[in-house]
Amino acid sequence: MSYIEHFGLEREPFSNAPEARFYFNSDQHGHALLRLMYAVDSNKGLAVLVGGVGTGKTTLARRMLDNLPEEKYESSLLVMVHSGITPEWILTRIAMQLGVQSPAVGRLDLLKQLYERLLQIEASGRRAVVLIDEAQMLHSRELMEEFRGLLNLEIPGKKLLNIVFFGLAEVEECLRLDEPLAQRVAIKYHLKSLTPDITTSYIKHRLVVAGAKRMLFAADSLSLIHGFTGGVPRLINTVCDNCLFEGFLRKQNLIDGNIVHSVAGDLGLLLQTTGKAAGGDEGTDLDEIETMLDRLEQKF
Repeated sequence: MSYIEHFGLEREPFSNAPEARFYFNSDQHGHALLRLMYAVDSNKGLAVLVGGVGTGKTTLARRMLDNLPEEKYESSLLVMVHSGITPEWILTRIAMQLGVQSPAVGRLDLLKQLYERLLQIEASGRRAVVLIDEAQMLHSRELMEEFRGLLNLEIPGKKLLNIVFFGLAEVEECLRLDEPLAQRVAIKYHLKSLTPDITTSYIKHRLVVAGAKRMLFAADSLSLIHGFTGGVPRLINTVCDNCLFEGFLRKQNLIDGNIVHSVAGDLGLLLQTTGKAAGGDEGTDLDEIETMLDRLEQKF
């Protein structure tokens, strides 16, 4: 028997694996998506979404990709997994994602192929959109210059390519490496951590999607979860998942404050956030959140 059966659920409610059905459309995430969609619908060229660790940038990037129907957009999502990416790699990957067959080895020939492909997309009445997740990895002047060059692929009165960066605050430092590119940012939005009330709504939403027939967290546990996680969705998921497992082990049907304290201690969160949890809504700063997430990744 697992905690899923114990609590009468249909599936795990707090997995950190991206899954469309669990998308939580908070006000700020909804506003962010509206702005980013406006940017590509209006051919603004470059838009940027900035957010702290675990605030839902990747989830929003995937959500946006799902909101770009094939009949209107030729779109792709590229995730930057390390900082050793070269301009040649970026250019080749974007060309392939947008449908360039047999990309050329030489940069000029490849740019010509890409330009011709973008003209085909434009002629079909669609827009070309490239979403770049973990964009803070693009920390070099050469890469920023390459993106500026891609934004120069246009026809009179119209841009042929829209690019959206999703990244940590460092993405703004990347943009400043090429000031002309930084000046081309048409839309920028900052994601923040969830408030206590939104944290509660977020937890309830995920439980409902998972098939819960009742609320599984007591009121005191909800305020503690927000205090220990700072309202960061990824941390909320980790704490809540562990709380449900601990409740199952203790044969309890409701997650109370004692369970949350126990789980937070096991995850090493008590020492990090005890003072702020007692103080209310201050949450945690970015350094603390990064430290907590690093420690959790080491555990699992």
